[in-house]
Amino acid sequence: MFKQRHWLWLLFISFACSFASKADVQSVTASIDKNPVMLDEAITLTVTAQGDAERNAFDSSALLSDFVVGRTSVSSQTSIVNFTSSQTTTWNTTLFPRKVGDFTIPAFTIEGQRSAPIKVKVIPVQQGEDAPARDYYVTTEVNHDSVYLQQQLRYTVKLYLASQIERGSLQSPELENAQIQQLGDDKQYTELVNGRRYQVVERNFAILPQQSGTFTISGPVFSGEVMAPNTNQRFGFFNRTKSINRVGPDLTIEVKPIPTSVDYHWLPSDFVELDQEWQSQEFVVGEPITRTLTLTAVGVVEEQLPEIEQIYPPDFKLYPDQANSATAERDNRLVVQRTESVAMIPTKAGDYIIPEVRVPWFNVKTGKTEVATLPSKTVTVAPAAGQAPAPKTPPVAAPVPAPETANQPAGADSTVVPPPAQAGFDRFHLGLLILWLVTLTGWALTWFKRKNAAPAKPAGQPLNTAQAVTAQQLINTIQSADIGTIQQSLNQWLAQFNAARRWHIRQQIKPEVDAMMASAYAANAGDWDRTGLAGKLKQLVATQKQKDGALTPLYPTT
Repeated sequence: MFKQRHWLWLLFISFACSFASKADVQSVTASIDKNPVMLDEAITLTVTAQGDAERNAFDSSALLSDFVVGRTSVSSQTSIVNFTSSQTTTWNTTLFPRKVGDFTIPAFTIEGQRSAPIKVKVIPVQQGEDAPARDYYVTTEVNHDSVYLQQQLRYTVKLYLASQIERGSLQSPELENAQIQQLGDDKQYTELVNGRRYQVVERNFAILPQQSGTFTISGPVFSGEVMAPNTNQRFGFFNRTKSINRVGPDLTIEVKPIPTSVDYHWLPSDFVELDQEWQSQEFVVGEPITRTLTLTAVGVVEEQLPEIEQIYPPDFKLYPDQANSATAERDNRLVVQRTESVAMIPTKAGDYIIPEVRVPWFNVKTGKTEVATLPSKTVTVAPAAGQAPAPKTPPVAAPVPAPETANQPAGADSTVVPPPAQAGFDRFHLGLLILWLVTLTGWALTWFKRKNAAPAKPAGQPLNTAQAVTAQQLINTIQSADIGTIQQSLNQWLAQFNAARRWHIRQQIKPEVDAMMASAYAANAGDWDRTGLAGKLKQLVATQKQKDGALTPLYPTT
């Protein structure tokens, strides 16, 4: 019984001692796996604490000024010898030098114990025929070192491998305020460098800077596992792996801002094309025809493509579909397309002109503005089946000279003798003639009254397409009419200007018009503030009157 109690006391004392030994950190050491180190190689920093240390006691923030700090792993080990336990906590951190030079890894303090600082020498990457052969390295390049804002930059990274790797991963490059995406799949081929054959893995990225200035593209990091043969040849089957880390060199680029002369939707590219497709070339009243417009641009993303501005005659009802966008890759370049379709239904027969479509864009090769254009199109709308042809205004007849008589002497009386009445001219024809004269007189009186009175059309009612739309009428319509009537009136008012002036006015009122259309068609539509568009038009009219007087009416009087 005494021996049993004795052993219990011994066990209690040993565990108490072991707990006391674990309570404090006795020492901290730090070491690196290589010195000196090339600029594109990684350093493995190992910090070891003897004793029971917290796993989050290591702080690597002091290294950020001189190194890119990678992933940190932590492990703990406990051993008991002669009833005495000891614990070791180890942190392994991957460091990538930022530049060439002599640097110091500072001392680390963990629970009151400090490690010794370490001097590190970072040397340039040795290249050329005299450079020692390297088993693994990464290169980077760009197709342009100076680009415009949001212009695509092609970034190419190549990984050179002198031996087979077990596994590995290659990160993407990093650039502040930029869109980065991989282009296509990896390419694999062999290349001879300084008499040594390498397996090359090539990967391309599209980089679109979103801010102007001078920036540095941080090189991608490669991390992999390669075979490390066992020195014990009897057990050569059980080979072990070792980790390798390489980083591509940094590159500096200049991003130029949008030129001050650009006052349109910014679209930087070296190729922009506008195409169209008509469902049919025959226009009939009441029958729908679909028109599909496709805008193609190279070296941009889908979000950069503008809406395709289209104008149609007021006698066409329009039913647009939702626009679609798509992205493809060709020759390591992004190719994007925006497709807009609209179904149009003519409501009246006659001849109409569908205005041209223009999309301005900036050519990054020439540094000039260009315009992708679809020419205007004249269409003839036929009446519906069983519908009478649209009446046409008869031309004004010119005075007909009296026919000369062959025997009439010169200077004789030139009074025209009325021809005898034609046979068959009865009361029925006389009645038609009188009815036509009464109708013509009524039209003349109506035109004379409208010209003198010129009463304003009540706001909110559809405007007659044959009547001039003044700026004041358009403003009255905006203040009280529905959006469909406003859009029709706005198109009529804009039709009086030439293409350049019309485009300029549309650019000035585009935010207000977009807000109006969003209130009608957007999924999150809300109330629309009419005063914005009306106020903008008043401002434009006032500015134009100061320059060259009142605006020209849509149909000038003769």
